[in-house]
Amino acid sequence: MQWITEIFKTEKPIIAMCHIRALPGDPGYDEHTGMDWVVEMAGRDLEALQRGGVDAVMFSNEFSLPYLKKARPETTASMARVIGQLMNDIRVPFGVNILWDPYASLDLAAATGACFIREVMSGVYTGDLGLWDLSAGDIARHQRRLNLNDKVKLLYNIYPEAAVYLGSRSIADIARSNAFNNRPDALLVSGLTAGAPTDTQALSAVKQAVPDTYVFCNTGVRRENAATQLSVADGAVVGTTFKKDGLFDNFVDYDRVAAFMDTVRAFRSKLGG
Repeated sequence: MQWITEIFKTEKPIIAMCHIRALPGDPGYDEHTGMDWVVEMAGRDLEALQRGGVDAVMFSNEFSLPYLKKARPETTASMARVIGQLMNDIRVPFGVNILWDPYASLDLAAATGACFIREVMSGVYTGDLGLWDLSAGDIARHQRRLNLNDKVKLLYNIYPEAAVYLGSRSIADIARSNAFNNRPDALLVSGLTAGAPTDTQALSAVKQAVPDTYVFCNTGVRRENAATQLSVADGAVVGTTFKKDGLFDNFVDYDRVAAFMDTVRAFRSKLGG
């Protein structure tokens, strides 16, 4: 297990979400402000996150609500435009996430040079999006076709948000079989939705089940619980708490980012990191 420090240059990295506003084709897209505004807002959030000291960013079409299991071509193209226009401003490692389509996320990674993606990539689930039936083997072969095996890390959401696993296996057993069969670069444990707390006991169960696999806390990390979650997890994906007033719909607040990262650095210093 070395790729985290190779990419992020630290232990317990914080991957900050850069939530892209609604895009062409999305129900919430504003054709009056258009794509120029989407790019400008993403750029402002990106700068606040980087100035605040995060270790990496992940660009996601978080405002493409309601989400699709198979992304439309216009979504991938629009995301590529946003990242392309911001490329000269990106100063930290970055990943991409097109909700909820791992194939489109890999396509976008190939086009932009992203070094990781986050998706649900295995299992069968039921939830707000209906039935999800994922094939890790097909996804891995798509990664291979794009020549991304040594370039893009796969961060597996062990459970999709707002859905449940169709089966009776424990989360620890799911983690073990994923680690053996699919060889994820990391497993992510989430709460119900973006910003919702991740169950620390579930996080701990996964980490204990697969001690040789990186495990990230994927939602609900705040200053108040950062030390608790990072004492178990190998890192965290953080989005909502960086927004003004800690509200999902708002834009990134630099002061909240800086204060959070001060807390994280203090925690790392106690670990000798």
